[in-house]
Amino acid sequence: MIKEDPFLGRKENIKTISNFFKSDKDAAALIYGRRRVGKTELIKHCLKETKTTSIYYECKETSENNNVKSLSEIIADTFGLPPLAFDTFESTLSFLYKKASEKELIVVIDEYPYIRKVVAGLDSIIQSFIDNNKSTSRLKLILCGSYVETMKSLLSENNPLFGRFDLVMNLKAMDYYESALFYKDFNDEDKVRLYSVFGGIPYYNRRIDSSKTVKQNIIDLIASSGSRFENEVQMHLKSEISKMQNAYEVFEALSKGFVRFKDILSQSQVSSSPTLADVLDKLINMDVVLKESPINDENNKKKAGYYISDQLTLFYFKYIYRNLSRLAVMDSEAFYDKFIEPDFEEHYVPQAFEQICRQFLTLKNRSGELTDSFEKIGKYWYDDPVNHKNGEFDVVTENEGRYIFYEAKFREGKLDTNLIWNEIQQVNNTGLVCSKYGFFSKSGYKAIDESHKKQLILYKLEDLYR
Repeated sequence: MIKEDPFLGRKENIKTISNFFKSDKDAAALIYGRRRVGKTELIKHCLKETKTTSIYYECKETSENNNVKSLSEIIADTFGLPPLAFDTFESTLSFLYKKASEKELIVVIDEYPYIRKVVAGLDSIIQSFIDNNKSTSRLKLILCGSYVETMKSLLSENNPLFGRFDLVMNLKAMDYYESALFYKDFNDEDKVRLYSVFGGIPYYNRRIDSSKTVKQNIIDLIASSGSRFENEVQMHLKSEISKMQNAYEVFEALSKGFVRFKDILSQSQVSSSPTLADVLDKLINMDVVLKESPINDENNKKKAGYYISDQLTLFYFKYIYRNLSRLAVMDSEAFYDKFIEPDFEEHYVPQAFEQICRQFLTLKNRSGELTDSFEKIGKYWYDDPVNHKNGEFDVVTENEGRYIFYEAKFREGKLDTNLIWNEIQQVNNTGLVCSKYGFFSKSGYKAIDESHKKQLILYKLEDLYR
């Protein structure tokens, strides 16, 4: 008997779905999220935890007739019935809603966009079932899918299903803390490194081998010819952007650190501003790119930045995509040592550490564990007229006009009073007035002057993984 992997994380999502199942009324849910984010595993886990009769069906990219036949077999097995011969998907749903008038029933239609594509007017058909069975049925219907743009369209005002969902869940990647549950045997430094590459996607994190080093895991999984995830990023993106031009050029520019609109335009060689704006809007709607404005100037479009939202995609475009021809002919260790390792340790991981620190603060703020709670967290834009420059601080919190600046240092050597004070002076020189100053240090602290401690918030790396 094959031992099943334990289900890790997603406690809040499990609680939400379980509460949805407990409702005594007819209800509908929409659960969607990017490919590999763990929607199916989450739903199946919740189904195992409930005593309610359930039917789970994953639609196939085939005809309506083939889908109906496959679903009919599952229905017959579930209810102990002889083979059923439904003609249409609509008649199949009609049978299920009638069954749910006799007994509570959960029905999950996974990869809904596949069946939606081959059944004309399916959104309207389901809307009619929902509206006409509110008082007579106890069916919990879940529509699930990985095509984010298509699933989001079901929520638009001009869609028949608008307003029909009692639960809408856009399942996001796991945070750094839950992701670390998949590789708990690594030390905290390596947990940061692993998260910086594989992010919060359970499918990726389950493949990390605790008997190997971080470097060897990266080589085996993404940075070698024939690796497990060699085509993973392109496959994921192809499912969402197959008809979109210029997307790869935009990803390359973003991976190089060009995040402002005008810089992306000049670096990506996209033909015009309107074209780039259209591409970015579509990528944002697909949840593959994130747009972020500074917390102190949220409505200024010129100061907004665009960022690749998935760590593996960022790693791929930063190190692999531009070097594919080299990767095909070089020894994988030599490739890693030359094209990945120097920048990875000096720049890439420290930048990911900043994101982790921001997630840590958000988690603590939500749980009410912070003495200095906040209403906003993000980047802070500053102008420095004296030195004729401007820039951003990456981690700043704000609460009723009071700011706290945080600096994340993922480097060797403990932070001391002099280094901390120099950082504070640089912040003060920009005109940012802070009530306190926070620091995250991979290597800890030494010789901190007691007179400064009242205005300091000091975190060590181990604090993030307690």
